[in-house]
Amino acid sequence: MPLTKDPRPPPQVPFPWMLPSLFAAFNVVLLVVFSGLFFAFPCRWLAQNGEWAFPIITGLLFVLTFFSLVSLNFSDPGILHRGSSEHGPMMVHVVWVNHRAFRLQWCQKCCFHRPPRTYHCPWCNICVEDFDHHCKWVNNCIGHRNFRFFMLLVLSLCLYSGVVLATCLVFLVRTTHLPFSLDKAIAIVVAVPASGFLVPLFLLLLIQAMSVSAAERSYEGKCQYLQGYNPFDLGCARNWYLTICAPLGPKYMAKAVWLQRVVGPHWAPMQTLHSPTCPSALGSSALPVYGPGTQFQSPSLYKPGEGPPGSGEAAALQEVRKCLRLMEVESCADSEPCVGAAAQNLSPPQHLRAPLFL
Repeated sequence: MPLTKDPRPPPQVPFPWMLPSLFAAFNVVLLVVFSGLFFAFPCRWLAQNGEWAFPIITGLLFVLTFFSLVSLNFSDPGILHRGSSEHGPMMVHVVWVNHRAFRLQWCQKCCFHRPPRTYHCPWCNICVEDFDHHCKWVNNCIGHRNFRFFMLLVLSLCLYSGVVLATCLVFLVRTTHLPFSLDKAIAIVVAVPASGFLVPLFLLLLIQAMSVSAAERSYEGKCQYLQGYNPFDLGCARNWYLTICAPLGPKYMAKAVWLQRVVGPHWAPMQTLHSPTCPSALGSSALPVYGPGTQFQSPSLYKPGEGPPGSGEAAALQEVRKCLRLMEVESCADSEPCVGAAAQNLSPPQHLRAPLFL
């Protein structure tokens, strides 16, 4: 028998997360260093000469900016758990959002059908609900759960840069009669990057405000929806409320939280819920066990189109229907006509036989 040499595994870069993490940490340090120079030299001179409004306003904006930056670095963008109970890539799932049918795409890396507007981030290797983009400045994805922190960060940075630039200009104007000193040099050093970041931050804030008003996302193209109709657009005021003020809901990565869970003592959680691999075949032990006292939440509580865009209602609705179908099939597994009737009920209804938008 001829001997064959095993192929070498592809070379792996050690610690691929280190450089993006160091870059995000460098941005935090850069903000602290420039703010320290600003408060120690030009702002101190203005405070000593009775101009207390400048240090108070800039101090409050610095605290807000630093808080939003750190919160965005360690926030959960809306990560969806990996693994699937029994469905595979050949299964077809269709959900409706404001009279538009969407076919759920299968994620080969996370092994589940992604809800609408869910995207697999190639940098973080996770599926994020209501994905907007991956921000390399904070080394984190921007999604459903941290988009409001991102908007707060952009707004606070824009205001903070503008106030710092104005304060440095006021300091330079007030000290024109004085000789060149270290305070003036530090004011110029701080004013140059503040003016450089102000215009891009203002443009970014304007673009994000327009996207929120139209219920659009950065990674999506405007031609994705047929005839320019966006089914996620509920009006400008409603879109801003759902983005900034609406409750976020439970975290999907929390093991004790299930979007649609069976209420009863005989329910056993699936062991492969957080499995990073996609098994080709699952045994009966991987399926949930339903007892005689099991109760299900009514699917009428979840109406497509009424939940917030990207809030996971599509996945929740699919979970309810899956539980009901499993219960119906198991209750009449010994009867052939009943199984046939259950299979007939599993077929898509007439209103679901509509064109699908991928």
